[in-house]
Amino acid sequence: MAEENKSNGQAGAQQQSQSNKTINIQRIYVKDFSFESPQSPDVFTWQDFGPQFNLNLATRTKQINDDLWEVILEVTVEATQNEKAVFLAELQQAGLFLVQGFSPEEVGSVLGGFCPAQLYPYAREVITGMVVNGGFPAPQLQPVNFDQLYMRQRQEQQQQASQEQA
Repeated sequence: MAEENKSNGQAGAQQQSQSNKTINIQRIYVKDFSFESPQSPDVFTWQDFGPQFNLNLATRTKQINDDLWEVILEVTVEATQNEKAVFLAELQQAGLFLVQGFSPEEVGSVLGGFCPAQLYPYAREVITGMVVNGGFPAPQLQPVNFDQLYMRQRQEQQQQASQEQA
């Protein structure tokens, strides 16, 4: 009986600690952005306009204090046609996130997957606005699974670490 109560008490403590997990978005903001259209105004006279798009994503994190993190989603959209740059849009969409009650492994997952997923819709809106204001049709930026990207990055880091040890 005493062991049952002890294990139930431990389970209760684990449930309580899980219920104390908190993620709060404190602020979402544009940290930096740029737009270049090196072929303007000639690009607007090109026949058969149909550029190729290249999307690059990266994230960075910075711990502000014990529980407050800045997460920066870097988005680069490059459009080219016939090996000529049509436009280049670069954005750093950032957010401040309060992350409490998570283990260090869980914090990595929250910062690498959950937080960028919260920032991406804002980044898509800013990029679309920049491109349209630059005189081009809106790019169709597809949804991204940041949890999957984070897990793939972790696996690659683990493989690289094991190769370096060997």
